[in-house]
Amino acid sequence: MKVLHVFDHSLPLHSGYSFRSLQIITNLNRLGVDTLHITGAKQGPPRQLQEQVDGLEFHRVRSAQILDTLPVARQLEVIRSLRAGVGRLLQRHPVDLIHVHSPSLNGLAVMPVAKKFNLPVIYELRALWEDAAVDHGTDRIDSLRYRLSRKLETRVLRSASHVTTICNGLKREIMARGIDENRVTVVPNSVDISQFSMSESRPAELVDSLDLGSELVLGFIGSFYRYEGLHYLVAAMATLRDQGKAIKLLLVGGGPEAENLKRQVSQLGLEDQVIFTGRQPHGEIGKYYDLVDVLVFPRKSIRLTELVTPLKPLEAMAKGKLVLASRIGGHQELIEEGETGFLFKPDDVDDLVRAIAGLEESRHQWPDIRSRARSYVEADRNWTETAKIYLPIYDMLAARRQTASAREVTAR
Repeated sequence: MKVLHVFDHSLPLHSGYSFRSLQIITNLNRLGVDTLHITGAKQGPPRQLQEQVDGLEFHRVRSAQILDTLPVARQLEVIRSLRAGVGRLLQRHPVDLIHVHSPSLNGLAVMPVAKKFNLPVIYELRALWEDAAVDHGTDRIDSLRYRLSRKLETRVLRSASHVTTICNGLKREIMARGIDENRVTVVPNSVDISQFSMSESRPAELVDSLDLGSELVLGFIGSFYRYEGLHYLVAAMATLRDQGKAIKLLLVGGGPEAENLKRQVSQLGLEDQVIFTGRQPHGEIGKYYDLVDVLVFPRKSIRLTELVTPLKPLEAMAKGKLVLASRIGGHQELIEEGETGFLFKPDDVDDLVRAIAGLEESRHQWPDIRSRARSYVEADRNWTETAKIYLPIYDMLAARRQTASAREVTAR
């Protein structure tokens, strides 16, 4: 079986989106599925129309760059250029079906081409992009753009032969838009367990260079967006310092909130307690996980975070690290209180302080909790197993197509 995957972007651009894409196609290849890959204009101006990345070939598209400064024209150009690129690719490389990954612009580009080539389409909804825009401050929930984005997303969902998504929260949202439950399958975020080993030792050179000492080390590793709630964590550190707690916070990464967080640390006089490392190479991230005792994920309670599960807690659990997270829908799909981690009230600095201060009292439970968390990821959130969820969907859609083609031939 041969499947065309259509992505918004891919490696060498680094994001949770591109790493999920890599795991999907790599593991499908191991399972015997032949995959073809194309990215849209958001990948950026291509140096070449075919690019090898980590042993995988990606096809790129060229767009009319003159339109980049015009918002509506830019979105239309993303659709036009991708539609043309997919059409050219299918003329040279016949496939059995098309697997389109969100956002909806990709689906809008592909649907007419799929109809022309009589191909079934899987649409994978990974996030509600319009809700992320609201939290970033680039859109409002009552704006025309927001309502249009939702309408276009719903249109693509209804047009797809089958829909996949990353969590139950998004599945419920999809069904609320009138999509039958039998047409929706959850393929959850997972990790490549072979890339995450449990370690009890800290890299000595990093401990010295970051001046971590022997204190309890809290950490966050990822992108600094407002919805991550890192400002709550910094505020909690000030209270813990005033309570005389010997705790340090390691913030690894960067993003739109980086300067605001640094300003907050300065205003609170936390320079000795809160350490910023900046963005680190993907291959070095494991060393920073080894520095941390407890990974903290204080996400705000907003529509986006209540519906969507993050990837980072799974990586922390795979590393055998203790996880402390806000009690929002996305986290509660991953973490069982007292069994695989700890939860606290979202948007509540006082409860976060209580939870961090209480970690010492539960230290005797840490080894068992870390072990259960690692076992959960190995059994339920391991890409080697997760990728297999796609296979019966592919087989079903391919069989339907063959049956429809046979009926068409008979009718002639």
